[in-house]
Amino acid sequence: MRAAVEYDGSRFCGFQWQPSVRTVAATIEAELARMLDEPVKLTGAGRTDTGVHASGQVVSFTTARSFPFQRLAIALNSSLPADISVRDVAVVPDGFSARFSARERTYVYAILNRPDRSALLAERAYHVYRPLDLARMREAAALLVGEHDFRSFCASVPDNGITVRTVRMLEIERRDAIVRVRIAADGFLHRMVRTIVGTLVECGSGRRDPRAVRSMLDARSRAAAGLTAPPHGLYLAGVRYEDGYDSYAEPAVFPWSR
Repeated sequence: MRAAVEYDGSRFCGFQWQPSVRTVAATIEAELARMLDEPVKLTGAGRTDTGVHASGQVVSFTTARSFPFQRLAIALNSSLPADISVRDVAVVPDGFSARFSARERTYVYAILNRPDRSALLAERAYHVYRPLDLARMREAAALLVGEHDFRSFCASVPDNGITVRTVRMLEIERRDAIVRVRIAADGFLHRMVRTIVGTLVECGSGRRDPRAVRSMLDARSRAAAGLTAPPHGLYLAGVRYEDGYDSYAEPAVFPWSR
């Protein structure tokens, strides 16, 4: 089975199951186990951290139980807590994995760029009070598109030691006080998007030269890149698969979604 999941990550300790804390996966697994009367283990397309949101996370699971799966989204949404919802439930071929069958993931990051903070966006967007020069941010972003070693932009090296990723799109747009950073890649390293955003913010505020991104990539050291932007501005917005399915949904925080 496959499903798209939306959640407000503010009160979750990330997506992945952990003992004794509230996680997205554990919450959904508990409801599925109750409905199907058997243990269920979810695989997620992205292991989002504490405080990170999703509008297009994808999960997969297997079950031997008979169930009217065309009604599973309705059943789950009637019993899941208000900060999680599901859609696009579908039966998929054996061997499908939300994580390993993915071909591209898209994240978006929300920046509130104005002098005054917002109570309503406190857990939805990163408040940057200094003016941001989007031309400088775009100049830096252009140097990150393509295949690069992103060791300088990750918090920890994966077990296989491979830190090369291909960024296929990195866009920066503004509407009113909201700046949206949208990035798609074949895969992401731990906190890679947040470090990229933090670096772009430093370039946009004049703290760093956008051209310095080249030397950051070459350094292959986390100390070379910029700050790590906070988790509450980040959204896993979509995952694309070879069969053509794409879970992308614009997070409601953005003017683009209205």
